[in-house]
Amino acid sequence: MTTSAKISVLLDHDGSADDFLSMVLLLLMDNVDLIGVSITPADCYGENAVETTLKLLSKAGRLDIPVGLGNLHGINAFPSEWRARPKILNALPLLINIDTTASVSTVVSSQVLLTQKLKEAEAPVSILLTGPCTNLVQVLAQDPSLAQKIGSVVWMAGAIDVVGNVRTFNHDGTAEWNVFWDPISSAKLLQYSLPLTFIPLDATNAVPVTFDFLKRLALQSNHFYSDLAGQFWATTIDTIPSYDYTYFMWDVLATSYLAIPEAFTTETIEIDILSSGPGAGRTYRKPGSGQWVTIATGVTKDHFYTYLLDKFNQNPTT
Repeated sequence: MTTSAKISVLLDHDGSADDFLSMVLLLLMDNVDLIGVSITPADCYGENAVETTLKLLSKAGRLDIPVGLGNLHGINAFPSEWRARPKILNALPLLINIDTTASVSTVVSSQVLLTQKLKEAEAPVSILLTGPCTNLVQVLAQDPSLAQKIGSVVWMAGAIDVVGNVRTFNHDGTAEWNVFWDPISSAKLLQYSLPLTFIPLDATNAVPVTFDFLKRLALQSNHFYSDLAGQFWATTIDTIPSYDYTYFMWDVLATSYLAIPEAFTTETIEIDILSSGPGAGRTYRKPGSGQWVTIATGVTKDHFYTYLLDKFNQNPTT
């Protein structure tokens, strides 16, 4: 996709491998101006995710992009072994020797960052959520007028017409993790009548991290970002037991929507989200709710994989 003007994007991620690759992808997109990175301590521990974020921004020569860390915690925590992954990423050969003096104590809160960036924006801002939506909902609860500054929200979230990926005690398995982490805020987000696009499991289930794709990526590992992506995705092989889950390109697919929307099939529907009970976080069709969202129902897989291989076949410019 080509465009004469860049879109300003605020990223709120929650610190897993594909969150960081989503941030890298935004930095490599010709049509995107990444104006801030907010972190939700959901699929990560905050201090590790801040370190990885700053290392990647430093490597890209983009430490001018401000970083914020949320201090909110969801109702349903991600498994601790998943949350520990950013510490492993920071130890990988490509990152371990990147120095950064910044730490959790030197970054602002996500609420401050998002509020500031929205207030000073002269044109509508696109918000990409690759983790839970809690930081954004808290900002809008404090100042609902900021919704007028938002041009679009793309959220990797939900399972509309497919089963969810939550497997935990007393849950019926209908929810997706980004929604389940804080189902109350997830339900509230719908009430702001924002231009919402969900990239749910319905679409992400088509794009697993396969060994075939990793082999193709490894063939271009002489380029930094291909090597980085290969190393990051390799750490996910044992993150989720193969007998239970497959690791999909959840966040990277949602991010790609900003650049190649033509690769997606979409539908605009009315939905609702359960905020409690054994189906907490379930995202479902609800005609008459008045809560309209666009959902991705599918993606042209070859188009998407080719796009990723092309974008990651690059080196930092600094």
